Amino acid sequence: MKAHHKLKVWQRSIDFVVEIYKLTEKFPKSELYGLTNQMRRAAVSIASNLAEGAGRRSKNEFKQFLSISQGSIAELETQLIISEKLNFSSDIDNLISELDEISKMNIGLSKSL
Repeated sequence: MKAHHKLKVWQRSIDFVVEIYKLTEKFPKSELYGLTNQMRRAAVSIASNLAEGAGRRSKNEFKQFLSISQGSIAELETQLIISEKLNFSSDIDNLISELDEISKMNIGLSKSL
């Protein structure tokens, strides 16, 4: 399998984690163990599952971890929308757009295996 740090989708997902951390720093402190924690965990999960899958010995195992990563992408998109509806964040369009690109790359990688 390919070294995860060489995967463009992994690199972009790492950058996305940083953006989510910056965004959630501005959330109310009462959300520290709620939405803030959930969003950070979902973002980290995307990159982590890409890395773990790339470290596996078979393509089928890698695909399974890409599937888990895809689930985290959907989870995080939902949480971004919730955060906007709660007025914790605004103008999430750029984040949703980047998340969509990561999703497309993730799906493309899975199809290529």
